[in-house]
Amino acid sequence: MDHRLHIGLRIQQQRMLHGYSQEELANLLHVSRQAVSKWELGKTLPDIEKIIQMSQLWNISCDDLLIEKAPELLQPSDHILQWGMYLVVQDFRKSVRFYEKLLHRRATVLGPGRFAQFRFNGNCILSILNERHHREIHLEKAKEYKFVLNLWTTDLSKEFQRIRELNIGPYTDITCGGPTYYYFTLVDPDYNLIEITGEYHEAGIL
Repeated sequence: MDHRLHIGLRIQQQRMLHGYSQEELANLLHVSRQAVSKWELGKTLPDIEKIIQMSQLWNISCDDLLIEKAPELLQPSDHILQWGMYLVVQDFRKSVRFYEKLLHRRATVLGPGRFAQFRFNGNCILSILNERHHREIHLEKAKEYKFVLNLWTTDLSKEFQRIRELNIGPYTDITCGGPTYYYFTLVDPDYNLIEITGEYHEAGIL
């Protein structure tokens, strides 16, 4: 296997294992999402400083990213779903301050006015979602929810098409939740909400 592709696959494996999207990892490393995508595709290599930062972020050695161990590699897939859970809150700012005090740490990831995540050793233990950002969902029986299941996929357009073809429940259109955040919402048989987000490339959006 090409050495650059090997490193890219290891980065993808660790990123997804720890529940990061490409956008989230890019923000933590102060690079663009496109840079992370090129690393994972084996088109370019991260510099040594970024390798060190990623190894520290995921609590692994640099060798774990650089030395090839082919049997353990996670192969790319269009329909890999990572999951998490959102606590839906009415007073977003007050709730963020409450959990920062309770957990004795700042929010690790903070989407302006929309969501916050708290992580320990790279693992997400709590996500908070601002209730106002789900007002576009017009589903009569999905009103009293306080939790939202969050799924992340490597290709949101293909996942949306797959859900359409499955015809397993009501869903919304793909919605823009921010400059680089796109998602759609699905409802299970008990009217629990499932937000599916991920990399979105339709109509030239990268």
